[in-house]
Amino acid sequence: MENKKSLLILVAGPYRSGTNDIPERIEVNVRAMNEMAFELYKMGHIPVLGEWIALPIIEMAGSKEVGDKIFNDIFHPIAEKLIDHCDAVLRIGGPSSGADEMVNIGTRKGKIIFKNKSEIGKLR
Repeated sequence: MENKKSLLILVAGPYRSGTNDIPERIEVNVRAMNEMAFELYKMGHIPVLGEWIALPIIEMAGSKEVGDKIFNDIFHPIAEKLIDHCDAVLRIGGPSSGADEMVNIGTRKGKIIFKNKSEIGKLR
């Protein structure tokens, strides 16, 4: 039996895109990424979202609203740095310039890029 390595996979999907920054709509996007993270975990991989790291830091830094200077100075830069530690990026969901940028950064850094979950092999 082949022994496959567990991958650390950044899930990149829309966060603000298509939401008009309405919190309930943002939550739908985050839930989709969290659900995918759970699927990856069940497949034997270690999922991560930049949001899991960035959002608590943004709150502690004093951000007052999505898209303010503090938010923008932390949100994408955290994910960009996180990619250095990941094996792969999985792009999910609809249009998102931020998620597309995570794929572009992952590509430049030589990471595996997955466009859907079915491309990721199951661990045995």
